[in-house]
Amino acid sequence: MNLSHFARYPSLEGKSVFITGGGSGIGAAVTESFAHQAAKVTFVDIDEKASTVLCDQVAKEHGNRPRFTACDIRKIPDLKRAIAETVAAQGPIDVLVNNAARDDRHAWDVVDEPFWDEFMAVSLRHMFFACQAVAPEMARRGGGAIINFGSISWKMKNGGYPVYTAAKAAVHGLTTSAARDFGKQGVRVNTIIPGWVMTERQLKLWVTPEGEATIDRQQCLAGRLMPIDLARMVLFLASDDARMCTGQEFTVDAGWV
Repeated sequence: MNLSHFARYPSLEGKSVFITGGGSGIGAAVTESFAHQAAKVTFVDIDEKASTVLCDQVAKEHGNRPRFTACDIRKIPDLKRAIAETVAAQGPIDVLVNNAARDDRHAWDVVDEPFWDEFMAVSLRHMFFACQAVAPEMARRGGGAIINFGSISWKMKNGGYPVYTAAKAAVHGLTTSAARDFGKQGVRVNTIIPGWVMTERQLKLWVTPEGEATIDRQQCLAGRLMPIDLARMVLFLASDDARMCTGQEFTVDAGWV
């Protein structure tokens, strides 16, 4: 991806960044964008093939190869181990991006306790434990940035995936609590709320002609929201330019809600 016409953030150079779900979709754009800023980037994902391809591509295009660690974020000990290995490899984490989630459609009557637990593990629980792992050290070092990904789905009163919308509605509660608890030590915590982003997964599974018509009708801006549009907001919130932004929701949805 040609990122040369986008803003550079000198404050991100050399920063240690940890991203969940960084191997595809929005996460891949975030991974590449931080690498372009000369940050030290580690991401975790379960798709080893796609993640390796991404690392090769980013190294070739930007001369800064990200670190990839295969990790199932549903397994909190594995996530904590990946974070600890990242600290050992590239120093204490300055920026945490909690991106990973799962938006599979589902009806109320198919949800049982294991289903609920699975969705919460992928879309919410890991965020708490990643924050728990990095925020105290950020506070001891005098600052850091945490960016949690929410969704406009629950704000739109969308049906068809109730556990997902419940998880995403809870994300900002986690954000505001962490912002209060760690703010005086310089740790900033914010939520990014994407609209309907044209990732490969969305295009394959959910974007239909009817969906396209809905996008055209609902967005204030014409065109399609792309992963890079979210990555740019992540960079801003991670940078010193956003030094007084915390506990907030930043919506990137082309004016949908």
